[in-house]
Amino acid sequence: MLELYIANKNYSSWSLRPWILMRELGISFIEKLVPFAGTDQTNAFRHFSPTGKVPCLIDGETVVWDSLAITEYLAERSPAVWPADALARTWARCAVAEMHSGFQVLRECCTMNCGLRIRLASPSPVLAKDLTRLNALWLEGLTRFGGPYLAGPAFTAVDAFFAPVAYRVQTYGLDMAPPARPYVDHLLALPAMRDWYVAALSETWRDEEHEQMARNAGTWLNDFRAVGQ
Repeated sequence: MLELYIANKNYSSWSLRPWILMRELGISFIEKLVPFAGTDQTNAFRHFSPTGKVPCLIDGETVVWDSLAITEYLAERSPAVWPADALARTWARCAVAEMHSGFQVLRECCTMNCGLRIRLASPSPVLAKDLTRLNALWLEGLTRFGGPYLAGPAFTAVDAFFAPVAYRVQTYGLDMAPPARPYVDHLLALPAMRDWYVAALSETWRDEEHEQMARNAGTWLNDFRAVGQ
C-alpha cells in the first residue's frame, strides 16, 4: 500500500497536491501526518524523506520525494493523472511546471493557512502581477478545454497543483476574474477538499514560523481553527 507523508493540513500546501490528486482519482494510500516541528522540523522529516521535506511517497522500498516527482510516479500507475487529450496534457504539464517553480510572491505574501481570514496589509504590485498571470492562465485552460476543470471535464494533476491556491483565495479574499472565481468555488466544494478543510480546522498544532508568516500578511479577521496547543 502506498504511504503518503504530509505535514499539518492547515499549512502544508505542498502536501495537499498529491493528497488531493490521489483522493480524487481513487488511488488508495495510507496517510502519514507528521506535524511541523519548528527548528527540529528537518530532522523530524528526515526519518522518512531524504530532503527533510514533505510530501514524500513511500511504495515499499521506493521513496519518492517532491510533489511533482510523486505526480509523475503516480502517472505511471494511473493514466488519469494527466488529461487524455494530447494538447490538454501538454498544456497541463506546462501549467503544473509553472506553478511548481513560479508564483513566488503569491506564496510569500499569502502563506496557506486554511483556518484564517486575513485582510492583506497593503496592495502589492508584484502580487498583483502574480494574480494577473494566474487569472490569465486559468482563463486560458477553462476556455480552451471547456471546463469545469482546468484541462477539461476531469480533475487531473493540474487542478491538484492549483488546489492550494483555492484556499489562499478563501483566506485572503483575493480578487479573481470570471470564470476563475467559479473554478475556485468548484474546487472548494469537492468532497476531498472539504475533508481536508475540516481536518485542517480541527488541528491544534501551531507552528510559530507559519503563524508569523500569517501575521506578517495582514490583519486577522477570523480564526476558525480549534484552540491551539
